[in-house]
Amino acid sequence: MTDTAAPPPLPDAWLNPTPEVPPARDADWHHLPSRGTKLAAVGGGFWLGLAGAAAFFVLARISDIGTAWLLGTLGALLGAAFGAWLGVKRHRRTLWKLDDAGFALQRGRWWQTESHVPISRVQHLDLKRGPLERAFKLATLVIHTAGTRMAAVSVSGLDGEDAERLRDRLARQLDHHDDAL
Repeated sequence: MTDTAAPPPLPDAWLNPTPEVPPARDADWHHLPSRGTKLAAVGGGFWLGLAGAAAFFVLARISDIGTAWLLGTLGALLGAAFGAWLGVKRHRRTLWKLDDAGFALQRGRWWQTESHVPISRVQHLDLKRGPLERAFKLATLVIHTAGTRMAAVSVSGLDGEDAERLRDRLARQLDHHDDAL
């Protein structure tokens, strides 16, 4: 007679058919809209492209490995590709949640960051829309909080309508919280 033990549970990655987008912890967590991945790729590619160009240019000038302009261009291309990849990954790994207690934001896979802003700490709210965000119908919600350290939580890449609803709901919750005091 053989002992038949239950198989070990499957890792979460196996249960999620699309590993690029992590499963939300519960129904209250929301992903950023997928159309924002293009903007995240452009933003990440731009900054790391500049950094890569500068680093390879300086390396070529110091070491005389090759022509500085050729290596600077190579560095820009490599940095832009890596930055775009990182921007898309970060965008896909960002979740947000709004409940009666406040606003929560979760980012990252390896280095995870989770921020929670209680309603009692919210000072004021800003909505920002740059020209590229307007073109993609996106917005950035900035929640300014009481205190000096990390005095604002910024969520870029939100759907424009979601950002307006979040701002209005947070403002209403803040008004109700102030009235209760």
